[in-house]
Amino acid sequence: MPHPVVWYEVIGKDSEALSKFYGDLFGWKIEPGPQNYFMVTPEGERPSGGIGVDPSGGDGHVTFYAETDDLQASLDKAESLGGKTVMPPTEPMEGTSIALFADPEGHVVGLVKPGQPPE
Repeated sequence: MPHPVVWYEVIGKDSEALSKFYGDLFGWKIEPGPQNYFMVTPEGERPSGGIGVDPSGGDGHVTFYAETDDLQASLDKAESLGGKTVMPPTEPMEGTSIALFADPEGHVVGLVKPGQPPE
């Protein structure tokens, strides 16, 4: 698959409560990370998702991140198909670059350029 989903986030008001909910519901191994963010790690693997607090204080959201070698080209293609850039390419963690776009119905989707796994 050319652009696999490689990361997901559940963002809300209480990351600790959300972590407990999803851990209990699905049996996920969830460990505390930086800044009130929790890492979801399948047994014996690297983290594959995260649960955190919405910094804007909003209700939260769920976002999946698809891998791409060229963030800007993917954003440009999304826009040509009726999407809209929400966040241009940025590097929130050393070695990992991300961007966000909204699809034609407003669903926000993440893009991630290969690098170090999020920590």
